[in-house]
Amino acid sequence: MSFRKVVRQSKFRHVFGQPVKNDQCYEDIRVSRVTWDSTFCAVNPKFLAVIVEASGGGAFLVLPLSKTGRIDKAYPTVCGHTGPVLDVDWCPHNDEVIASGSEDCTVMVWQIPENGLASPLTEPVVVLEGHTKRVGIVTWHPTARNVLLSAGCDNVVLIWNVGTAEELYRLDGLHPDLIYNVSWNRNGSLFCSACKDKSVRIIDPRRGTLVAERERAHEGARPMRAIFLADGKVFTTGFSRMSERQLALWDPNLEEPMALQELDSSNGALLPFYDPDTSVVYVCGKGDSSIRYFEITDEPPYIHFLNTFTSKEPQRGMGSMPKRGLEVSKCEIARFYKLHERKCEPIVMTVPRKSDLFQDDLYPDTAGPEAALEAEEWVSGRDANPILISLREAYVPSKQRDLKVSRRNVLSDSRPAVAPSSARLGASTSAVATHTTAPSGGLAGAGEAGKLEEVMQELRALRALVKEQGERIGRLEEQLGRVENGDA
Repeated sequence: MSFRKVVRQSKFRHVFGQPVKNDQCYEDIRVSRVTWDSTFCAVNPKFLAVIVEASGGGAFLVLPLSKTGRIDKAYPTVCGHTGPVLDVDWCPHNDEVIASGSEDCTVMVWQIPENGLASPLTEPVVVLEGHTKRVGIVTWHPTARNVLLSAGCDNVVLIWNVGTAEELYRLDGLHPDLIYNVSWNRNGSLFCSACKDKSVRIIDPRRGTLVAERERAHEGARPMRAIFLADGKVFTTGFSRMSERQLALWDPNLEEPMALQELDSSNGALLPFYDPDTSVVYVCGKGDSSIRYFEITDEPPYIHFLNTFTSKEPQRGMGSMPKRGLEVSKCEIARFYKLHERKCEPIVMTVPRKSDLFQDDLYPDTAGPEAALEAEEWVSGRDANPILISLREAYVPSKQRDLKVSRRNVLSDSRPAVAPSSARLGASTSAVATHTTAPSGGLAGAGEAGKLEEVMQELRALRALVKEQGERIGRLEEQLGRVENGDA
């Protein structure tokens, strides 16, 4: 008689979540009370951004990750918006650049000083004006430099070249109702969206066409979310007709759900966070006090429940750290920044391992901070997957490049020229520039070769010195031996 294996084998079956100690939390932060189903939080390996309450406009806090403890009420904020901020997103290709969308109908892009804010930041590098109602969604292109998507309550999706402040694409006939969320696919050739009309859509932004659509993906009237997975499938969260919260997995054609699971009957919108390296989806409910996590696989039932992290306090929002910001030596596979009413609490997800060695199976090469394409290349029709980096040597980022002003002649199609760096970076700026010009490959290569030669010379000198000292020690020991034997 043969017994079937009851327990599915998975290296993530024992992942556990743990909040950090109190002295590593960010205390006394007045998290925004605006009624919008955004995460209210964005994080990267250098900074934590949290949308906060502000009188007379909109503001968000940007803190260096090391600035834990109580945050002074007078701590400077990013406060250029005239209405409440609804969404923020860090640029994946520059850890000092962040975009924000607001009720004042604008999108602003900010350059954060390398060591954080010393005074309130009121002048954005770019103001992007094109929406007629509040802007609730901003999200950067995953592989093309300076390409930003924004979606507003005017049911319009705009795609911008932040490097020239120009509107690349306006998609205004594809969504008949409020857009709940937007998610790019792995190479940024398509995006999927969840809409108040209960439809999930896959859209080609450069052609402005609908690739696939699923009406009534979830029957309930409450907010849905849809995210792209690495293999092109779509993962959605929503509500049933009986207001039970659901998860679903769809093939790229959005025909029939490959899997549909009901969770519970709470009423908070479910926010999914996806890790393409491990195929684990973390689901956080607004107002819940738990984080559920699931592994997505190719064999039925496709969505496998792993575990639940529970705490006492409900979450107002949540931010997720990119993979390159995690501590690989502690087998940390995810880190969330949970917003309470008055504080932000990091929660670490860990795979228990006995070995201290680098765990190859937990940390495959992951998306790095280098852009695979320039904005112009993406517009011309090129696609590219993210440039991957290894986390084996505890990844060290390269020096960040500033955004600079570039004035483009609207009538010409030539590449933008870089204006003098003394140009004003103000809200009235009609165009912005991309990045500082990187040194040419030849010069960079020559510089690296020179440094390598210096290191080799030092190494050779040290070897010679060690050899010389070794011989000297040998001679001294020989003399000592003769003295002790009375031969000297």
